[in-house]
Amino acid sequence: MRGKVAEALTTFRGRLAVITLVGAAWRLFYLFVLKWNRPLLLNDSMYYSIQAGLNAEGSWFKHNLTDFPGAEHGPLTSLYLTPWSLGSGDGVNAQRLGITLLGIVTVAVIGLVGRRAVTIGGLGVTTAERVGLVAAAIAAVYPNLWINDSLVMSETPAVLLVSLALYVALGHHRRPTVANGLLLGFVTGLAALARSEIALLALGFAAVSFVVGRRRSLRIWPAAAILAGTIATLMPWTIYNAGRFEERVLLTTNDGNTLLGANCDITYYRDVGGWDVLCLGPLRAGGLGHDPWDPDPSEESLERREQAVDYVRDHLGRVPIVVMARIGRALDVYGIDSLLYLDTGEEKDRAAAWAGIVCWWVLALCAVAGWRRAARRRLAARWWLLVPVIAVLLTTIAFYGAHRIRAPAEPSVVVLSAIGIVAMVERRRAPTPPAESGSAPVLADSSV
Repeated sequence: MRGKVAEALTTFRGRLAVITLVGAAWRLFYLFVLKWNRPLLLNDSMYYSIQAGLNAEGSWFKHNLTDFPGAEHGPLTSLYLTPWSLGSGDGVNAQRLGITLLGIVTVAVIGLVGRRAVTIGGLGVTTAERVGLVAAAIAAVYPNLWINDSLVMSETPAVLLVSLALYVALGHHRRPTVANGLLLGFVTGLAALARSEIALLALGFAAVSFVVGRRRSLRIWPAAAILAGTIATLMPWTIYNAGRFEERVLLTTNDGNTLLGANCDITYYRDVGGWDVLCLGPLRAGGLGHDPWDPDPSEESLERREQAVDYVRDHLGRVPIVVMARIGRALDVYGIDSLLYLDTGEEKDRAAAWAGIVCWWVLALCAVAGWRRAARRRLAARWWLLVPVIAVLLTTIAFYGAHRIRAPAEPSVVVLSAIGIVAMVERRRAPTPPAESGSAPVLADSSV
């Protein structure tokens, strides 16, 4: 038995399993010691928890406990939490456990993404496995990942699905077929049903696929299949909403709140680049009651979206400053106090949030080094890994800067940082061959 265990630990899968178990142990410890039996705060976690409970009782997708239809957020997180809400026990604890399990799976998937990212570059199995294991190890301990895994929120499901999408995308790069394109679109569509802005990934993946296809003299169909698969996955939810709301609802009715909360005097002149609930104004009576004269959520979202657009038009001179502040917040170089305030309001412990900020500073630098190394070695995976980063950048510019907005880019940052770390280690370990007379020494370059 010991021999089999020792043999398993010499393989990539065995080592990845050990790293995943370490990540699982920490996440479960954090859940049971620091989060168990803690009540939900008044934030999006309450929406997901209540909606999952209502689903379990057969009352599907209602708005704020009213008779209005609800699509405040994408349906996937609430649907996933619905089975965890059955029974007579504490539903919140069960929901936290359900999210934590997804976070544990994410560690392993990120490790697989890291290995595949280097494998398709033809840089050797050993280097690819090193990158995969380093990426998994980072994911196991990286605060900006595990800090979400005990929250009843959409970040952990979204990060897992983005990681799966990257894994499928790298497989699509190796074999750019219509079938693989449809599969990538399906996974991307699922991710968008968890966080609607992730739908941008479909455009990015299709663009990369199109470029890859042209270089290989392929037709446009593999790229088109990505978009078709995404649309087909989103369509049932969109059709379901078409018969429930007065205005068109593609994914959620939360875009009006998000835009208005990010475009007002508070976020343009005081807490620049952030989001504040006070920007939404006084709570409508319909938010708590059943007044038939109040607008339904789609009409309210449209009204608030128009208010936000009008505000932006009236303050165009301030927009460049606000956009820079949003980007600075996403990079953790501006508005740290405001970011921590948002984090604690989402039930994140302040010390853990600070640890995430410090670790981000380190990983971001390693990721830049990893990108440069991948570019020098013409590692095609870097373009696929860049897609979530660009999507998050566009979302940040359009809405506001916050850690939860940045979450879908974290898998790419982790994998790129792993590439950078492995490259630096292998470069130092590379032997220096003896120099010939009259010539300078040449360093071996077998790294990423």
